[in-house]
Amino acid sequence: MKTELKAAVKIRVPFHDVDWMQVVWHGHYYKYFEVARTKLLQSIGYDVHEMKASGYSWPVVESNCKYVRPILYDQLIQVTAELQEYENRLKIRYRITDAVSNSKLASGHTTQVAVEMKNLEMCFVSPKILREKVEG
Repeated sequence: MKTELKAAVKIRVPFHDVDWMQVVWHGHYYKYFEVARTKLLQSIGYDVHEMKASGYSWPVVESNCKYVRPILYDQLIQVTAELQEYENRLKIRYRITDAVSNSKLASGHTTQVAVEMKNLEMCFVSPKILREKVEG
């Protein structure tokens, strides 16, 4: 695997992501994870378009988020996604921090498995295309 395969994005929290107390609704944290995961997969040339072209889909089969501090309206956050496993599944860890103070706001992970689209069968080993992209 490439040394420390990770990507980070900065997001300014929009008004439509918060409740009446101007705190981000807990489900939006997964959306922020998705933005960082997309950047990570784009960095190895295996985003949604390439997945589809290769004949595989990668549904999330497990997700977790630990909420440490509330994220607020208009706060600038940094979301980091780091690849942890890829041989049999994609396991990506996330960290959300305040982009100014670097204080930890949340952490979590997602696990995805390859599904061969022609027969909708789950793969127990990651397809060669992913392994090649990661090992570059």
